[in-house]
Amino acid sequence: MIVEVHGGPSSAHTPRFVWDGNRAALTNAGYALLLPNPRGSYGQGEAFTRANIRDFGGGDLADILAGVDAAEHAAPIDDARLGLIGHSYGGFMAMWANTRTNRFKAIVAGAGLSDWISYYGTNGIDQWMIPFFGKSAYEDPDIYWKMSAIRTIRDARTPTFIYVGERDIEVPPTQSVEYWHALKAVNVPTSLVIFPDEGHGIRSPEHNADLRRRTLAWFARYLGQR
Repeated sequence: MIVEVHGGPSSAHTPRFVWDGNRAALTNAGYALLLPNPRGSYGQGEAFTRANIRDFGGGDLADILAGVDAAEHAAPIDDARLGLIGHSYGGFMAMWANTRTNRFKAIVAGAGLSDWISYYGTNGIDQWMIPFFGKSAYEDPDIYWKMSAIRTIRDARTPTFIYVGERDIEVPPTQSVEYWHALKAVNVPTSLVIFPDEGHGIRSPEHNADLRRRTLAWFARYLGQR
């Protein structure tokens, strides 16, 4: 099963027909998909949406893992063949989860955040963080560092494919380079692709096709195929 974490952080997976893109490719390859809406997501009231303030990667990750447990209870899912994928905030969660749990055996992290302090000083939309963190990274660096995957990178074990757009202003590619470099330093299998002339989302049909091929190959390599 592949778990896909949505971006945001304030967003939600909503019901839709899966007919193209990565999700269709993954289901066609035989994977079950879990699209969780952990605390911080829309759709379950304001208190629920605010429940991840100053707690990125804490209660929301616990909710995601509880969702995996529920899915395994309801369907014939192999716990030894779990993958994780996410983009933007989902990319952060993918990077972060690698340092918090060994439950996933393959990870794909797109446009993720690996170091909240360096991110604060290099992105083009830093004002969104104040309502979530309370203060800037210069006024209260401890909370930013606490939730940075780089801080606990020595606990990472899961092979991770990383991708990002060359011109991404929302989550600069330096975040992906930093995480890739750190994984290599601690001997975790990893691969990094920076797509030229792409921003926060990968838009080119050619690049999308390449990303899909690489994603499927990464999961097939570490999770196996049916």
